[in-house]
Amino acid sequence: MSAITLYDHQKEALAKMKNGCILCGGVGSGKSRTGLAYYYVKQGGLIGTENYIPMKNPKDLYIITTAQKRDKCEWEGELAPFLLSKHPESNYYQNKVIIDSWNNVAKYNDVKNAFFIFDEQRVVGYGEWAKAFIKIAKVNEWILLTATPGDTWADYIPVFIANGFYRNKKDFVDQHVIYDWRAKYPKIDRYLAINRLIRLRNSILITMDFERKAVSHHEDIPVHYDVTKYRLLTKTRWNPWEERPIESAGELCLAMRRIVNSDESRSVAVLEILEDHPKAIIFYNFDYELDILRNLGYSEGTEIAEWNGHKHQEIPTGDKWVYLVQYTAGCEGWNCITTDTIIFYSQNYSYRVMVQAAGRIDRMTTPFQDLHYYHLKSFSGIDLAISKALSAKKDFNAGNFVRWSTRSLPMAA
Repeated sequence: MSAITLYDHQKEALAKMKNGCILCGGVGSGKSRTGLAYYYVKQGGLIGTENYIPMKNPKDLYIITTAQKRDKCEWEGELAPFLLSKHPESNYYQNKVIIDSWNNVAKYNDVKNAFFIFDEQRVVGYGEWAKAFIKIAKVNEWILLTATPGDTWADYIPVFIANGFYRNKKDFVDQHVIYDWRAKYPKIDRYLAINRLIRLRNSILITMDFERKAVSHHEDIPVHYDVTKYRLLTKTRWNPWEERPIESAGELCLAMRRIVNSDESRSVAVLEILEDHPKAIIFYNFDYELDILRNLGYSEGTEIAEWNGHKHQEIPTGDKWVYLVQYTAGCEGWNCITTDTIIFYSQNYSYRVMVQAAGRIDRMTTPFQDLHYYHLKSFSGIDLAISKALSAKKDFNAGNFVRWSTRSLPMAA
């Protein structure tokens, strides 16, 4: 049996890992393999030997991941080198291996004396997932894997509690939080004892630093939009497709985006990019965008495949192809090393989703030296606001944007 091998940056991270740590690495850095290597070593296996060294009576392993990764069986491929499988007949050991999604994390509240790998940080805030995570963490060994750790100290509350740094959320708030008394809802004004928070975070955050072989090139492609229709929409708040008043900030933003994203200049931009990059993944948000992308005048012989809520087709293998991927359905859980190009037909509201989407081609095994990312953007108010939020590594807030846009008309192209 072949020995378990790791890259240097994975070995360095493994040497620092401990129970309750957060393993933070960019998309494609090998977090899953490193996390499993930690479990393997903790259960008696050895890294760096010529042959595979079996574990000694390993604990049951629970992997809590996204529904997409679970359904795509991505973790099963990672388990294979360790002779582990969720199927008892294929598992070398007698332990139980469970792979499930965050949606079902509460099912495992009563599990004790097992090992949990929590994949893709989902314990930000203090909701049901976070509470289930804390309960599980108190009676089991565990680690967290993520490409996007918390942006604020409040994001770390569940992990700090799970590590025993604080008794509960109230304990954290009493020691570190000052609320804004002027706000109409609980809004944090500032944090106290920042040095202690930094020390606690650094004690559990393990960063995987490595030099990527491929260089990523992000380029904004300017496109047009119908200024007249856009301004009319912002003034009248009228849905022209359903012929009724617009009822919410979210709906107004979606209507603005439909006008902007449907402009013919985006189709032209896609076709021009494909002239130089005949194999490309195209990310989009909405069904009307899919209809546009399906019916573009692609060059003869271009194969079209899709991954969305309707279809899960495989990536084409020819010399000319486009793979149309809806963000929510396909931003994670798969990868592609047969193209060096991603076109973002429109932007997603979520910074994390954009990072995950870009990571589909940014893998350690890619044969390309350069990776190309093309972001189609107009100078409309909605596009500029989304870009600003993403540049600050934040999610776009439709309500805040609409409140701003009532005071200032969006910029013209």
